[in-house]
Amino acid sequence: MMKTISIPTSKTSLVLFLCQIISALDVPLDSKLLEELSQPPTITQQSPKDYIVDPRENIVIQCEAKGKPPPSFSWTRNGTHFDIDKDAQVTMKPNSGTLVINIMNGGKAEAYEGVYQCTARNERGAAVSNNIVIRPSRSPLWTKEKLEPNHVREGDSLVLHCRPPVGLPPPIIFWMDNAFQRLPQSERVSQGLNGDLYFSNVQPEDTREDYICYARFNHTQTIQQKQPISVKVFSTKPVTERQPVLLTPTGSTSTKVELRGNVLLLECIAAGLPTPVIRWIKEGGELPANRTFFENFKKTLKIIDVSEADSGNYKCIARNPLGSVHHVISVTVKAAPYWITAPRNLVLSPGEDGILICRANGNPKPRISWLANGVPIAIAPEDPSRKVDGDTIIFSHVQERSSAVYQCNASNEYGYLLANAFVNVLAEPPRILTPANKLYQVIADSPALLDCAYFGSPKPEIEWFKGVKGSILRGNEYVFHDNGTLEIPVAQKSSAGTYTCVARNELGKIQNEVQLEIKDPTMIIKQPEYKVIQRYGQASFECIIKHDSTLLPTVTWLKDNDELPDDERFLVGKDNLTIMNVTDKDDGTYTCVVNTTLDSVSASAVLTVVARPNPPFDLELTGQLERSIELSWIPGDENNSPITNFVIEYEDALHEPGVWHYQTEVPGTQTTVQLKLSPYVNYSFRVIAVNKIGRSQPSEPSEQYLTKSASPDENPANVQGIGSEPDNLVITWEPLKGFQSNGPGLQYKVSWRQKDVDDEWTSVIVANVSKYIVSGTPTFVPYEIKVQALNDLGYAPEPSEVIGHSGEDLPMVAPGNVQVHVINSTLAKVHWDPVPLKTIRGHLQGYKVYYWKVQSLSRRSRRHVEKKILTFRGNKTFGMLPGLEPYSSYKLNVRVVNGKGEGPASPDKVFNTPEGVPSSPSFLKITNPTLDSLTLEWGSPTHPNGVLTSYTLKFQPINNTHELGPLVEIRIPANESSLILKNLNYSTRYKFYFNAQTSVGSGNQITEEAVTIMDEAMASRQVDIATQGWFIGLMCAVALLILILLIVCFIRRNKGGKYPVKEKEDAHADPEIQPMKEDDGTFGEYSDAEDHKPLKKGSRTPSDRTVKKEDSDDSLVDYGEGVNGQFNEDGSFIGQYSGKKEKEPAEGNESSEAPSPVNAMNSFV
Repeated sequence: MMKTISIPTSKTSLVLFLCQIISALDVPLDSKLLEELSQPPTITQQSPKDYIVDPRENIVIQCEAKGKPPPSFSWTRNGTHFDIDKDAQVTMKPNSGTLVINIMNGGKAEAYEGVYQCTARNERGAAVSNNIVIRPSRSPLWTKEKLEPNHVREGDSLVLHCRPPVGLPPPIIFWMDNAFQRLPQSERVSQGLNGDLYFSNVQPEDTREDYICYARFNHTQTIQQKQPISVKVFSTKPVTERQPVLLTPTGSTSTKVELRGNVLLLECIAAGLPTPVIRWIKEGGELPANRTFFENFKKTLKIIDVSEADSGNYKCIARNPLGSVHHVISVTVKAAPYWITAPRNLVLSPGEDGILICRANGNPKPRISWLANGVPIAIAPEDPSRKVDGDTIIFSHVQERSSAVYQCNASNEYGYLLANAFVNVLAEPPRILTPANKLYQVIADSPALLDCAYFGSPKPEIEWFKGVKGSILRGNEYVFHDNGTLEIPVAQKSSAGTYTCVARNELGKIQNEVQLEIKDPTMIIKQPEYKVIQRYGQASFECIIKHDSTLLPTVTWLKDNDELPDDERFLVGKDNLTIMNVTDKDDGTYTCVVNTTLDSVSASAVLTVVARPNPPFDLELTGQLERSIELSWIPGDENNSPITNFVIEYEDALHEPGVWHYQTEVPGTQTTVQLKLSPYVNYSFRVIAVNKIGRSQPSEPSEQYLTKSASPDENPANVQGIGSEPDNLVITWEPLKGFQSNGPGLQYKVSWRQKDVDDEWTSVIVANVSKYIVSGTPTFVPYEIKVQALNDLGYAPEPSEVIGHSGEDLPMVAPGNVQVHVINSTLAKVHWDPVPLKTIRGHLQGYKVYYWKVQSLSRRSRRHVEKKILTFRGNKTFGMLPGLEPYSSYKLNVRVVNGKGEGPASPDKVFNTPEGVPSSPSFLKITNPTLDSLTLEWGSPTHPNGVLTSYTLKFQPINNTHELGPLVEIRIPANESSLILKNLNYSTRYKFYFNAQTSVGSGNQITEEAVTIMDEAMASRQVDIATQGWFIGLMCAVALLILILLIVCFIRRNKGGKYPVKEKEDAHADPEIQPMKEDDGTFGEYSDAEDHKPLKKGSRTPSDRTVKKEDSDDSLVDYGEGVNGQFNEDGSFIGQYSGKKEKEPAEGNESSEAPSPVNAMNSFV
């Protein structure tokens, strides 16, 4: 309960207003609660204050109200009680105050005209409706009158009066003819606001006999027609012009009163010839923007929603060339009452205070009066808790008997306002309206609002707790709203749980629990990106999301914030949108919207569809001159890719119809171009737009433009004189194109004379061809030549001269003094003297050297002669001959070459090349290995390149780590082809290097490796053991046993146990695989796969060590030998390939071949 405090009178209103906000109870709109609480009546629906009814239909006067208990209804008519039970035509709807007056069964609407007011009453008070004025609509007929024809002089003004009958509501006026067609209106002829038809000046076409005014009464849906008016216009010559005169309003000033909020209509219609133009201004101000409109050809000024600020003087000015006239309308805006603060319902607890405020404004200022339960408060029953202070009622220490409905009436001469507001004094224990155990789900890091809708009188206090035994919630992390809602501004995962709301007042206490769950936010982790796609391409937008696992998201795609088009080209996938065959209409913004029941996220991207530009249009030719013209055009749509340039092409319909040629091009910002023209061409032009995507289609051709003829401006190009035979001169040129002829009758004047001889020019005129042949010329003589164009209008400018030659013949003599200088065994240099120019008889092309190998000096054997040719361009007198074979005999000759062909050959010149180094031996074969010896066989070099002097053999041992031992060198006579090496170490690998020598030096070497054997027994068994049946069976048995052993070990290992080999291996400190022991040939222990290391390299003894130079260096010679071999777990032999290159003691090519698998197996026996 609030204490009563003494307050100064000047501050009473303000403090009490605050008390109203603090003390008044808000009743929640809970249907169950509203059914249980007592409440004074409230008017919910009523008929309008000014109610015009159709006299042919039943009259329904509405009055609906609510309250607890339900209210009863009564009516007054013209200020006295209206007893509906005594009028059989009047009934009241059940559970309602709405009256139904039966007119259709004999009643008359005029009998029920009057002012009606409804009262709704229950035990807590009475509410009243507005005063409802009932008036039936009226649509009277026009009074009969005799209308005389209007005879009007042309140019005079005329007003046709309508004067419709007075109806309720006023009718709508319009003018039509006998055919029910509206009469045309204009600045000269128009209808005024009063319905009259005004003619500023009449014209002969205004003569007619069917000017008919119609009045439409909307309530009764009837149209009344005035008798037709006849107008006859007679002409007088000349027609006198008149300065403006106002037809309406009359005089120079007038006044107008309008109510606030209505539409202000001001009208000025003027007579005059020519027809005056109307203009409106506001004196001392501007016409209000956005609310001002001009109608009826600016004769009517319309201002909507007027206010007091729109008061003032408005001037209309009518003007024509002869003068002007004006009228000032003084506008005053009055106002019916309107609310500033309408009274609001009060729900109070016993002993509380409150206020009702009723404040209204108007012009003039309205008078405020109060009623209590429909009775003026001055004569209403006394209530000690109530005090009236002008527009305010103050309540102090109210009790339940203080409940009532108060009416505030604000009125002035232009209308009134009536408002009902009840004071409901209730004593109620707390109630919580939020359902028990309501579940709230909130996204993390967003606000959580937990409702605790409540009601009680006095107003309960609300407290919140978290958990079953939690303490009261306080602090800045929570916000407590007046309606009981608990707000957690930033909800975290830790905020989840059970919350308890407790409501208590002096009449009781109640509590309710709600549940809060916190969910992970929905996020778009891969957003759609901006796309620029060519027309008919494919666009794809991604939208990959992450969301709370308990929430079911829905993904929706929008285009320009609207649904996607219903088009099968739009393919919506799980996390993407694909648009097939994109078109221009697909351009726009695409948005991926992800919704869950708790949140919504979206991401957008723009799709720009680009394409080649549309063709330009509206081509126009201007400024036509003999040699130039201006072309302009309008660009087509650039299709989202800026136009970079325009290409202009032309067609010559006179010479090459249908063929378009390039003329010029201009930047994409330019739409006009000055074009140069040629004479005697029938031009038409077209324009092509170009952007980054490509070229547009050509525009439609422009109109044709034929230029005048003229003599040629230019002569043929590329004039040449070249003889085709020794005694002629063929003069050729490129003919002028059709548009270059500049006129009809194109021909050519061909002129020539021998150079450096004092001869006159010889000329012929030929038709439009491109060649002329001069016969009987000396062989290869220079001529001066010129070709000039001419047509029917004259010659082209003097042409320039060119030098040509008559025909060539074969050269007459061969080069002399041919000398050869041998540089080395493969290169020689040849010299010769130049041929005299006169004997060449043509253009010198160069010299050709023919050379060929006669025989090899080492073998003295002849072979097929293959001649080689080297050409040396120009006037060169020496050349190099590369690629010769050493120690060989060659011949050569030299010939001069011109445009006709080759001259005679010089005498053959013989020269020999010196010796060179030989090629590598053709093969090296190592056979018959024993304990301490190996047999080597070889073939002589394919190309000895001289006389062989000896062979050189180098060899060195290789240990198990592939390290090389000391190198031994042996010189062998050239006539030997085999050698037995003795005193070698047993079971040792050797590497051999072998090459041949001439007197010049050593050739390329070949290499090979071989191994001496362990003992004689193995050597004897090494032959064909792999082909013995018992050996094959033994190997199969060993392989099967090893396979069984592996399977058993694998099973035991999977069970976690160890097998004997594994245990033995664990006993070794070094986990590497143990190699085969050299002394007894037994195997090392088995290595577990987990400890497996790369196997060591070894080699094997081959059965056939034939090596050729052409064999690949990438051989299998580095496979492991028998003593170093190892087995896999399945018993198969591992031969590891060695990628390591051996160090070579001398330059040469190393070559070897793959070892024999038979010997590899023999080495383990």
